Amino acid sequence: MTWMPAWLFALLAAAFVLYTDDYVIAGILPELAGDLGVSEGQAGQLVTVFSLTVALAAPIAAVVLASAERRRLFSLALLVFIAANVAAAMTPSFAILIVLRIVAALAAASTTPALFAFAAHHAPPQKVGRYIAVVSLGVTGSIAAGVPVGTWIGGVFGWRATFAAMAIAGALVLLAVLATLPRGDGSDEVPVLREQIRTLRQRPILLGLVANCVLMTGSMMMLTYLAPYLAASTNAGVEERALAFSLSGIAGIVGIWLGGIATDRWGADRTLLFGIGVIVLTMIGLWGLWLARPASLPLVLVVATIWGGMAFWNSPAIQARLHLLAGPVSGQALALNTSGTYLGVSIGAAVGGLALSGPGIGALPLVAAAFALGALVLLALARPSDPIAARKV
Repeated sequence: MTWMPAWLFALLAAAFVLYTDDYVIAGILPELAGDLGVSEGQAGQLVTVFSLTVALAAPIAAVVLASAERRRLFSLALLVFIAANVAAAMTPSFAILIVLRIVAALAAASTTPALFAFAAHHAPPQKVGRYIAVVSLGVTGSIAAGVPVGTWIGGVFGWRATFAAMAIAGALVLLAVLATLPRGDGSDEVPVLREQIRTLRQRPILLGLVANCVLMTGSMMMLTYLAPYLAASTNAGVEERALAFSLSGIAGIVGIWLGGIATDRWGADRTLLFGIGVIVLTMIGLWGLWLARPASLPLVLVVATIWGGMAFWNSPAIQARLHLLAGPVSGQALALNTSGTYLGVSIGAAVGGLALSGPGIGALPLVAAAFALGALVLLALARPSDPIAARKV
């Protein structure tokens, strides 16, 4: 990856820090709740507030800030992010902490989609998928490394140290952005709001956004309840379940990079067909292993690891597809895609809960496969009718 510019790795670092800040709360809930005098359930709403704020604010921020110069936008958003985390490390009030999480989420909402749009816009035409994949590595890296490190810091030095560490990480990213991003590199001329909406309402874009939400619903549902599935199907203990998540995280990092290469070589649509197809097959495999329980743990781990890689494989293709189809409003399309991703996470957790209370854990792989097939159908319907546009994806 030596042929890639330094600013691209600054964007990777920014994605890593912003996504870690969202997820890391889960690892310090007991300490935070005990210190601030609230239940762990109440403390968990900090994650909900952050995610919901990003989902609602990202599309609005993309429209309002569409003409803002990117270097200045990233710098100001990171300054707000740093200030919010510094204040969070010192606040004695849970209510104030909620407000500070909303402020940090607003900074993330204004920045996260723009990171991917900037990378795609400045990538050579034959490397759009790989440039998006590099920034996406920040997302998987936050799960594989950021959250565990942040949790360790909270466990050793206290939960306030985790927020302080996030502020320091944000400051380091800010320095990297200032040092590497070119000055005066603003956005292209932005269409008026009516034209933006007209573009985003086009069938290939609109259905593609819905397809991503549906795909994320199934994938995150399975990830959310992977631990109880493993325990019930293989009698796996805590260590084996931790291994499964670690392997899935590593596979996700590899999957994102390979998915970016495939997007550049095969096109977004063929890459998605392959990735989603493998997800369907792995879900059927996990269902079959459930029927054969107690299943072989090594075999379940292999299937789950392949699934983890493919779940992230699709990310560069989804975003490259939207970028190519949306053109001058790709930033807004990617912001809507971010909202759909967060919405899919929320819906997936809810649907999985319903499945557990109804048909049971064994139904989860089949439900996830059904969502994946639904995403495939939506993507087939979203195929552009214009031959020129169709060749882009």
